[in-house]
Amino acid sequence: MNDHTPDKTCQIRQRFGLDTDLEVPCFSAPGEHVPDVDPDYVLDASTTLSILAGFAHNRRVLLQGNHGTGKSTHIEQVAARLNWPCIRVNLDGHITRMDLIGKDGIVIENQKQVTRFQPGILTWALEHPVALIFDEYDAGRPDVMFVIQRVLETDGKLTLLDQNRVITPHPAFRLFATANTIGLGDATGLYHGTQPLNQGQLDRWHIIAVLNYLPPDQEKAVLLAKCPELNTPDGREQAESMVLLANLIRKGFVQGDLSTVMSPRTLIAWAENMRIFKNRALAFSLTFYNRCDDTEQPLIAEYYQRCFAEELPRSGKSPALFSS
Repeated sequence: MNDHTPDKTCQIRQRFGLDTDLEVPCFSAPGEHVPDVDPDYVLDASTTLSILAGFAHNRRVLLQGNHGTGKSTHIEQVAARLNWPCIRVNLDGHITRMDLIGKDGIVIENQKQVTRFQPGILTWALEHPVALIFDEYDAGRPDVMFVIQRVLETDGKLTLLDQNRVITPHPAFRLFATANTIGLGDATGLYHGTQPLNQGQLDRWHIIAVLNYLPPDQEKAVLLAKCPELNTPDGREQAESMVLLANLIRKGFVQGDLSTVMSPRTLIAWAENMRIFKNRALAFSLTFYNRCDDTEQPLIAEYYQRCFAEELPRSGKSPALFSS
């Protein structure tokens, strides 16, 4: 796999349906670590161009946006269409410097215990044709972030002090990251555990793209693609009302009336729960309403009534009493 490099060029106009003459190197056939293509995934045009620029020109791309908008999945789906191996790493508080760089470990050779260096995920990825995605980039520990900082440069060489070795990145190595905040910390209270990013490090990202909620018609298309049972005259009307409710909740959040926002992921989960419970109101309560603040639930119930012309049953009512 180390010597594996892109062996053809993809026409973006043909492969992604975008109005551009951009050409991107790609692999002729999928191999190990290439994500599966989701044919129903809706690619945002500007975000897709940013990601493709990262693949084509070895740009470091940071994708920022609200939760549930499909940031990581978007990168994976672009990689899948290029047959480019792709690996995601969640930078939670348990990821350490050694997890990224590696450490000495004891292995058995010729029936004897010997010490060998075991590369971490960053060290391994640098030497392979892999697109590495750092998820939750704004939640990484400071000591871990400084390890990443050096490889953000275009040459991206990594020095292993314990090994007296300098790693030169594979020509097909690419680096991406996703974050809910833009490096200045979280003022909304939605993203507990995130922290401000070092501005010197943030400056090393070549491209910073923003992926937030899709326009209503596109979000409806995503919902219908993920839940094809809604693709009927009545179902499409219901899907339109569901998207309208989600956007009312988001508007209420922006205006400061609500502290919880409804993401596209939650919207899809609501539709999937409708399939299980055969009941729209019950599915909405179990998916979103029950995790909202008690003082904010009346406003959300008002939004629901406005979209569906029916009252949302009070919390605690028997599911059998819910209207469909």
